[in-house]
Amino acid sequence: MKNRKNNVIVRALIVLLIISAVAGSLISCGKKDGAGKSITFTVGFDAEFPPYGYKNENGEYVGFDLSLAEEVCRRNGWTLVKQPIDWDSKDMELTTGTISCIWNGFTMDGRENDYTWSSAYVDNSQVVVVKSDSGIKSLSDLSGKVVIVQTDSSALAAFTGEDAEESNIELCKSFSSLQQVGDYNAAFMNLEAGSADAICMDIGVAGYEIKARGNKFVMLDQHVSSEQYGIGFKLGNTELRDKVEVTLQEMLEDGTFDIIARDWELEESVCLGKEGSDAVMKAEKTAKNDSNFFAELGNVIVQLSSGIGASLAIFALTLIFSLPLGMLLMFARRSRIKILQIIAKIYISIMRGTPLMLQLLVVFFGPYYIFGISLSYSYRFYAVIIGFSLNYAAYFAEIFRSGVEAIPVGQYEASAVLGYSKPQTFCRIIFPQMMGIVLPPVTNEVITLVKDTSLAFALAYTEMFTLAKQIAAANASIMPLFTAGVFYYIFNAIVAWFMNYLEKKMHYYK
Repeated sequence: MKNRKNNVIVRALIVLLIISAVAGSLISCGKKDGAGKSITFTVGFDAEFPPYGYKNENGEYVGFDLSLAEEVCRRNGWTLVKQPIDWDSKDMELTTGTISCIWNGFTMDGRENDYTWSSAYVDNSQVVVVKSDSGIKSLSDLSGKVVIVQTDSSALAAFTGEDAEESNIELCKSFSSLQQVGDYNAAFMNLEAGSADAICMDIGVAGYEIKARGNKFVMLDQHVSSEQYGIGFKLGNTELRDKVEVTLQEMLEDGTFDIIARDWELEESVCLGKEGSDAVMKAEKTAKNDSNFFAELGNVIVQLSSGIGASLAIFALTLIFSLPLGMLLMFARRSRIKILQIIAKIYISIMRGTPLMLQLLVVFFGPYYIFGISLSYSYRFYAVIIGFSLNYAAYFAEIFRSGVEAIPVGQYEASAVLGYSKPQTFCRIIFPQMMGIVLPPVTNEVITLVKDTSLAFALAYTEMFTLAKQIAAANASIMPLFTAGVFYYIFNAIVAWFMNYLEKKMHYYK
């Protein structure tokens, strides 16, 4: 018996050894470089930035920059990973090593000391796009207008950066407002709906978007600024940069680089190999100067102050409108009138079954796309409050309904015997007990609301977390995000304490 068991154990060990040997051989087959390590080259890019990087009609990520990266990887025997990223989080992605580089029409100007750069390979300009019938013909016509730029973009830097030209700074001051959005699709939706008057963006992207959207938009002849694109690597990662740089120069010499540029109709913009294209790379610094932590923290808090006020306004106004609306929905949901029940059920189902971000977009853009009503800039804030209130009212309605239905039927019968009317019964007997029951789930919703205020960015409304991401992107620092996180925690702790205090008051008899 023991021998049979020993044989089984021996056979199991042999099988494990064979599996280990096969796995080891497979791993060894995947090794690509001389050091015996498999090389995966992960390109971080904005997936809504054509023609440099975007998703085509076949669902594939393509673009000029991605085509260059594919050829670089092919020649080096690397495995290419195309990684779409949130542009606001690109520095964290690069710092933590989840991406190898930022390769996506990435402007070098103003960021020379923040990254290890390749040579410049594209000359780019910032231009202004307006509706064809807007009547805006020159940059001076933008006075008093709402202008949109992408967050942490070259266009934003052209108007507000440290190296911005004085003429652009004065031009920006003449705007009614300079708004930031996460992507250009949102920018064009705002422009088409009339909630913005112009978009400032890269000329290559502008040309692609105008061509793709028909004759609805035009590009102004005057350019706002010019800069160069490069490939950004983590500061100090010269080894990987040098390998990519050498490969790009080889591609330039044998004509492959120019062929790819022609394929994407960018042959007039490329500058790799031209005089001065390697100036930033040759003048690179390997480390950033350490800044004073407390001075940086104080500066971040000051910059976040306006965003904190916006978040608190969304929070307070949403509660003011959604709580009574939720109560009305609860009455409709429990009404004996069948049509009211059906309407309330459908409304609650839609609000709870679709994303809040989508509901915000419908509230904001719906008047234009459904009724053709042009939107004003001031409507943006009202749309945020309306969208949040309508959404949270549905959740509060179900919470209130559960509280009411938890009250024993005998309470209603007793109040009727005592001569109370239905309104008196609800206000004096049912409502106080209901509030004691529903306070814990209401507290959860209120705490969730504090964090959900960050979704206002979907309408380009700058609340605290959106502002924190913008500051983090501009400063290449994660501190603004942590600072915002601390604020959320402190505010939620205060909310939780207050709601707990109310709960104890409601259960005083215990």
